[in-house]
Amino acid sequence: MAPRLPCWTTCFLLVVWCPPALPCPSRCLCSKSTVRCMHLLLDHIPQVPQQTTVLDLRFNRIREIPGSVFKKLKNLNTLLLNNNQIRQISRNAFEGLENLLYLYLYKNEIHALDKQTFKGLRSLEHYIHFNQIETLQPETFGDLVKLERLFLHNNKLSKIPAGSFSHLDSLKRLHSLDLEDDTRLNLFDDGTLMIRNTRESDQGEYQCMARNSAGEVKTQNAMLRYSSPPAKPSFIIQPQDTEVLVGTSTTLECMATGHPHPHVTWTRGSGEALDGSRHLATSGGLYLQNVTLQDHGRFTCHAANNQGSVQATANIIVQAPPQFTRIPKDQMVIEGHSVEFLCEAEGNPPPIIAWTKAGGQLPQEGPHTVLSSGTLRIDHVAHHDQGQYECQAVSPLGVKKASVRLTVKPKALPVFTQLPQDTSIQVGKNINISCHARGEPQPVITWNKAGVQITESGKFHVSGEGVLTIYDAGQADQGKYECVARNPFGLVAANMFLTVIAIQARQAGDDFVESSILDAVQRVDSAINSTRRHLFSQKPRTPADLLAQFRYPHDPFTVETARAGEIFEYTLLLTQEHVKQGLTAHLEGREFRYNDLVSPRYLSLLANLSGCTAHRQVPDCSDLCFHQKYRAADGTCNNLQHPAWGASRTAFERILKPAYENGFNLPRGAGRRPLPPPSLVSTELAATATVTPDDRYTHMLMQWGQFLDHDLGHTVPALSTARFSDGRPCSAVCTNDPPCFPIQLPDGDPRRAHAACLFFARSSPVCGGGATSPATRSLYAREQANQLTAYLDGSNVYGSSERESRALRDLAQPALTAMHTLWLREHNRLAAELRALNPHWDGDTLYHEARKIVGAELQHITYSHWLPKILGEPGMRLLRGYRGYDPSVNAGILNSFATAAFRFGHTLISPVLQRLNGSFGEIPEGHLPLHEAFFAPSRIIDEGGIDPLLRGLFGTAAELRVPSQLLSPERTEKLFSSARSVAWDLAATDIQRGRDHGIPPYADFRVFCNLSSPERFEDLRNEIRDAGIRQKLKKLYGSPGNIDLWPALMVEDLIPGTRVGPTLMCLFVTQFQRLRDGDRFWYENPGVFTPAQLTQLRQASLGRVLCDNGDNIQQVQADVFVKAQYPQEYLSCSEIPQVDLRVWQDCCEGGCAINKLEARLRQAGCTDDEGIQRRDQEHWMKDDCIRCTCKSGQVTCVVETCPLAACPRLESVKGTCCPVCGDPADSPEKR
Repeated sequence: MAPRLPCWTTCFLLVVWCPPALPCPSRCLCSKSTVRCMHLLLDHIPQVPQQTTVLDLRFNRIREIPGSVFKKLKNLNTLLLNNNQIRQISRNAFEGLENLLYLYLYKNEIHALDKQTFKGLRSLEHYIHFNQIETLQPETFGDLVKLERLFLHNNKLSKIPAGSFSHLDSLKRLHSLDLEDDTRLNLFDDGTLMIRNTRESDQGEYQCMARNSAGEVKTQNAMLRYSSPPAKPSFIIQPQDTEVLVGTSTTLECMATGHPHPHVTWTRGSGEALDGSRHLATSGGLYLQNVTLQDHGRFTCHAANNQGSVQATANIIVQAPPQFTRIPKDQMVIEGHSVEFLCEAEGNPPPIIAWTKAGGQLPQEGPHTVLSSGTLRIDHVAHHDQGQYECQAVSPLGVKKASVRLTVKPKALPVFTQLPQDTSIQVGKNINISCHARGEPQPVITWNKAGVQITESGKFHVSGEGVLTIYDAGQADQGKYECVARNPFGLVAANMFLTVIAIQARQAGDDFVESSILDAVQRVDSAINSTRRHLFSQKPRTPADLLAQFRYPHDPFTVETARAGEIFEYTLLLTQEHVKQGLTAHLEGREFRYNDLVSPRYLSLLANLSGCTAHRQVPDCSDLCFHQKYRAADGTCNNLQHPAWGASRTAFERILKPAYENGFNLPRGAGRRPLPPPSLVSTELAATATVTPDDRYTHMLMQWGQFLDHDLGHTVPALSTARFSDGRPCSAVCTNDPPCFPIQLPDGDPRRAHAACLFFARSSPVCGGGATSPATRSLYAREQANQLTAYLDGSNVYGSSERESRALRDLAQPALTAMHTLWLREHNRLAAELRALNPHWDGDTLYHEARKIVGAELQHITYSHWLPKILGEPGMRLLRGYRGYDPSVNAGILNSFATAAFRFGHTLISPVLQRLNGSFGEIPEGHLPLHEAFFAPSRIIDEGGIDPLLRGLFGTAAELRVPSQLLSPERTEKLFSSARSVAWDLAATDIQRGRDHGIPPYADFRVFCNLSSPERFEDLRNEIRDAGIRQKLKKLYGSPGNIDLWPALMVEDLIPGTRVGPTLMCLFVTQFQRLRDGDRFWYENPGVFTPAQLTQLRQASLGRVLCDNGDNIQQVQADVFVKAQYPQEYLSCSEIPQVDLRVWQDCCEGGCAINKLEARLRQAGCTDDEGIQRRDQEHWMKDDCIRCTCKSGQVTCVVETCPLAACPRLESVKGTCCPVCGDPADSPEKR
């Protein structure tokens, strides 16, 4: 039994039956009973399994066929020996092949045939043309009694012996002349041969033979020469499906005839060209050399001449033994974690992946799972899972094995080995603060200050060991710092306090502050005034002027605050330049030290002279009667403990410390550490001509996001579009000179034919950096201000100041204009209905109540209808349900959200604004390319109003965000092309704005979001699976730590069921939680609306708003964010639920509120008709059949109705209303 053991083992692994027969010959291809050994340079006949029915030995170097070599192949019916070098065939070479039907021997070197060569072959089609046979013996074909076809042409036969074919009664085709099957050939009784419709193939020598039982006689050869008419091609030999082993070679035969002689060519697949290095076309077919798996598929032979063409197709079926495409690697994992061993293989037939541990099968139940990809996954790894594993790739053609080892380490929570200690430092010095921890896996150390995570910048550095370095310490750096050590099993935190000691001595820049501020005021005001005169003293001369006007702040307080911030920062720059003129070298390799530049006294002077101190915003929340009930227009006093939280014209919030190259205001990449030009990142990573429509959601999904963006964040732009240094326009220079920060165009960019850079001006800074820095007499890193309130309160409809609330905002793009118009109409509709319900309300009450309802509708639509599509079920779980107002939560908009995360909508914008009529067809004016839509409100007025645009938003598909298809040319090459000589590149602008705002790189946000900190680009493979995209990022950025946030967020793979990747999901959940939980006027917060009103507000939908406020919208789908088929999935507007405003109605004249009336009535009770005072909710019986109730001052009485009684006699009973059945036996007295 020992010799059989390997066979049984192989059968177990392959899950196939292992027959006791010869194996498939080496390098041959065996499938069922077919054995193909082509192009193997064989010089002998191989041994094959006895059940073989087809043996293909073509295209080898076989020279001889020995005797009895096929004797045991009783089932063989096809033997292909053509295209070899056979010279000799033994007399009993084909012994035992009584079932052989087809024998191909052509294209060999056979000179002679023994008379016994074909003995015993019962039925045979015989091809031996294209050899060198010179003579035949009469007995050669004697046993072939059933032979129907015999091809002997293209040999060297000079004569055929008499009687060679006399006994072949079944012979129908001899020497390629078919007398029976070819209807063109007629043999007359007198022996005349007539050939009708002669062809080129009829050309050749003919010989007439006559035979009877006494013998035969033949004539001399007669030559027929053919001069043919034109004829379209026809195939002589067509290619056949062929199985071939990978690494071998094969030939697809194809021969055609026609006049002129056809030209034969080959194609593969759907017309693709051949691989010229391995696919060689020959006169007889197509030779495929060194076949690979890529050759698997369809090949087509084309034969063509000037009369026409024909084609024939055959499949190359490439069979390949298993080969690993991904080999598993040894891994070390922490106990309790999950681990995956990747194992992938290819082959044909595709191999099956099987895993074993220590030579045995894996447990059927437990943490071990083999995924469909072949990956072995072990969840919740335990110590006993440690050991040797083997991946086996199994197919009928063989087995490949790869061994790996799993090492399991015990888990350990983080533990501090060195705690940070309180310390002090002088202003302007550097300091290192140590913090070390251990754990398994090794914890990651992060640092926080005032709840904001510290990131790498010119100000801070956190080493891999956890040491925090603070450069150029200032008063702003004083405070409590938190060291956090975190691994997957938990975290520990420790605090320390840093004291910064101010030096009272004069600083190097103090002598230059007064002269610098005078110079700064003159230069900044000159540039601002020049810009304002250009924009506002005349009609806009160019579309660029119109764009600048659109973005320019109109609120005087915003303008003055921004001016003060520009003067403050530009004064420091001029002071720095004066100081640097006296330096012979940079200090410690840094550009200069800001806290050494100016002393606190002169910093305070600078704050006063620049206007920063005068323009500090101090909210007034004294009118509590108003602030308890309604929002302030500017968002102040929402949080009564922190009145400025979420207010307009305050700095954006941060979850990570800003990342400026010099720690103060210099953008990343603008100094000695270059980053790729944003225009290059846009071209290489973002630009695409391909647009994939979203299969689930409409374009309204994008438009609502853009509309929402106009409610949440709008950065204060630079007040000047000219350089402060010399007044030259930013559009005409390509140097980083405040406020200009142009986007450089790399060499080879076609846009350089028009300009060397793209226009870009920095956002205005908040005074002194942080909002409170002038008061603390210290410098903070540059911050930017939000012109809008942070709250979801309809700022896009009402503005974010008292002044703006009285004026309609300018709008840039027709679809956005349509949305703003829609909601402006909604406000007016609500105010009109509320006035009809409450004619005693004054104008202010109507305005604030309508605004309050509009805000609630916006909140409900966003959180109940829009966000679930963006975040999906995973994100909505993280967002969790509403738990009430939390005054400790700052609802302010995060700088990273406004500048990068929420700009994800730029990838959803369709390059064409669809405009649809009432039946959802294209309007006569056509659709509107995006680049033609900006600053074109006339396209609404003159071309159908807002309805076509709105229908285009909810009636067409959104653009699906695909990591390799981010922004179309409409947004990278044509946007605002009418406004500038070089079009605005939206992707490049988003990247440059992130650098302008000091947004830390992508890797830092991954750490904040509890994702891995990437050291190599391969570490991003879980979030960015496309290796091509990772390679582009590597080519552009060089290090994962350099990647800008916005492009990385856009190329992350979408979490299934969402429209965001993991990091973007984290930022969205963080922001939208803060927006909701930190808003005292959130519509679900108890007391903001009555329960009845809240019930009605939950009926609100964007579809209802469209129906109520469109010009003539009659039909919408149930959810306008979801694609629907028109008309069957659309509803009439009458079927869309609406908010019932009657629950806002006061119930009496003179201004009394319904709740006051109800309270008074409940307190007063009722007086019945007998003058008795009754309490509210008191019940009493007026008589036996009348029951009365006092409710809200109203007496209500009900008469009881008696049912019919099924008895012959009824009796009245005292104290009851209805009679009862009496007993006939009762006495009258008892009755």
